[in-house]
Amino acid sequence: MSRIGRKPIAVPAGVSISLNDSVITVKGPKGSLSRSLHKDMKINVAENEVLVERPSDNKLHRSLHGTTRSVISNMVSGVTEGFAKTLELVGVGYRANKSGDKVVLSVGYSHPVEIVPDNGIEFELPSQTKIIVRGIDKELVGATAAKIRAVREPEPYKGKGIKYEGERILRKEGKVGKKK
Repeated sequence: MSRIGRKPIAVPAGVSISLNDSVITVKGPKGSLSRSLHKDMKINVAENEVLVERPSDNKLHRSLHGTTRSVISNMVSGVTEGFAKTLELVGVGYRANKSGDKVVLSVGYSHPVEIVPDNGIEFELPSQTKIIVRGIDKELVGATAAKIRAVREPEPYKGKGIKYEGERILRKEGKVGKKK
């Protein structure tokens, strides 16, 4: 039995969960999230907790059990607390500026790169070399942060590029000249 799937999900005060067929909707103080789940998974919504059960022990149901529970748990924590990913710009002259709701990156290209946020995503720039991506949908926050990082991934020789906060870049040694 899945250890993660067996855990009940605590529903805090101010959060309401509704289930129509296989679509679950979670509403909370920060907003509302909706998602379609697999039709075989049984979701029991009580007053202050949610339980996910699987109908059988076949491979598909075992694999969906923990995943479904984690998705619902992330939806609950998203509408109560929200999610954030921090990115750092490393390199001489690398900087980010905010114009309106979009972020303009100067990362060594001949032109500035504009990143427009998806619906439900906010950008915060505490400094010119730090970008914080915030939102209530964990998947969307991660995808947006990955899209920004993909503009200039960190390179292994000098470590220049856009990296996640706390990410460790494996460094390579440069070329060594021939000895005569």
